Amino acid sequence: MKLGNEETLQRIKGGLIVSCQALPEEPLHSSFIMGRMALAASQAGAVGIRANTVADIKEIRNMVDLPIIGIIKKVYDDCPDVYITPTIAEVDALTACGVEIIATDATRRDRPGGETIETFFSKVRAKFPDQLFMADCSNVEEGMEAAALGFDLIGTTMASYTSYTRGCPLPPFDMIEYLVKNCGKPVVAEGNIITPEHLRHAMDLGVLTAVVGSAITRPLEITKRFVAVLK
Repeated sequence: MKLGNEETLQRIKGGLIVSCQALPEEPLHSSFIMGRMALAASQAGAVGIRANTVADIKEIRNMVDLPIIGIIKKVYDDCPDVYITPTIAEVDALTACGVEIIATDATRRDRPGGETIETFFSKVRAKFPDQLFMADCSNVEEGMEAAALGFDLIGTTMASYTSYTRGCPLPPFDMIEYLVKNCGKPVVAEGNIITPEHLRHAMDLGVLTAVVGSAITRPLEITKRFVAVLK
């Protein structure tokens, strides 16, 4: 059952959200596996899950009673760079399966169909006025703009993933600190938080919550880091 907005924010405050995702080309691609991954995260003390696709979200919902940040990754030919919940069709699907928070790419890049983040979000907010929305941003300017547009949570997810932020310091602590102090909305630290020390520092900067994915739920990437030191 979907939680109310205030309960959702209270339950994730000060805790760890674990991203449980695997794309089709990855070895753990399976709704069953993502459900079990979410169960392990829940048993370890995670306060929420970030998940991709309706199938995975439904399986995770069967396994854990935690707030879910839902996304749908879909590549459209006219704008392949913007693929995290890129159109209102993906938002419709996520609201239908009852996720507490919907995250979407909120960078300044054009979206499928020639939409901007402004035109896209104005339609989304009008259609779903009571849904919590999280903005996946790549820099301070995008975070501030997303807050002004009315996003409920501002995330640092896309730092280093846009052409104009490639090579930026990671984790993006300066971005996190600025947004916490200035955007007026709860900030979610996400992206390249690899160690417990990174997580602790992000929380000390005043974020509402933090999302960790690859460092916990992607054994292929974790193994690569260990093997790299042997070469």
